[in-house]
Amino acid sequence: MSFENPTTAPLADKELYIFDMDGTIYLGFQVFPFAITFIENLRKAGKRVLFFTNNASHTTAYYAEKLTKLGFSPTRDEIMTSGDVTIEYLKRHRKGKSVYLVGTDELVENFRENGIPMLTGKEQSADIVVTSFDTTLTYEKLDNACRLVRGGAEYLSTHPDFNCPTETGFIPDSGAIAAFVTASTGKTPTYFGKPYKETIEMICEATDTTTDKMCIFGDRLYTDIAVGKRHGVTAVLVLSGETKMEDVDAAAEADKPDYVFPSLDEVNTAIFGA
Repeated sequence: MSFENPTTAPLADKELYIFDMDGTIYLGFQVFPFAITFIENLRKAGKRVLFFTNNASHTTAYYAEKLTKLGFSPTRDEIMTSGDVTIEYLKRHRKGKSVYLVGTDELVENFRENGIPMLTGKEQSADIVVTSFDTTLTYEKLDNACRLVRGGAEYLSTHPDFNCPTETGFIPDSGAIAAFVTASTGKTPTYFGKPYKETIEMICEATDTTTDKMCIFGDRLYTDIAVGKRHGVTAVLVLSGETKMEDVDAAAEADKPDYVFPSLDEVNTAIFGA
């Protein structure tokens, strides 16, 4: 292992601590108890916490219930998803445009509740096609998406993650679904979620915090760490999910995290002691 952490003192001076979920604070429904301890210690120290997941297959209401059951005691304004970022973009920049969404029923309903005109996929054309992490994916949905994109629809995707970590291993995520559509149509989507600027802009606006006062914890180099490195947020990689140490060593210098820890347990010890 060639990577060495700098002094961890700057981590303790941050005001907002952003946490990825899958692979960082839990795997599926298997919670990391040390993550609960670390977040409790942050709150006791007067720090603010934000849970941000690229996993748009569920809504903030779902994650609020899940995080509560797992012991994290979140408030609703402490949770954000790539689905929220995508919805906000559509409302601000594509108002009134029709959307065909390849996503779970939960995500479709969330789009609809936010006033976005939703299509069934049987239409001859669409203004926009959005693909996401869809655990109810069918060939018909993929066919509809490809046909509409070929017909001229703008193509967006909620997030680029290729795999979602679970208790039993990895399952195909949004990026894998987008790759199918791209392979068939030749069209690459505009992505949201981590590592894109819209995510950091929304976090800054929602929390009234500047990037120099934030740090982000995650298990993926190309999303969690990249969003920090590209947009001025201290990026902390934990090896409890997708990324391995050899991936860090192989990464370009500009893509390496600011810190690497085996898990949040070691971060907690570094900041608060044993």
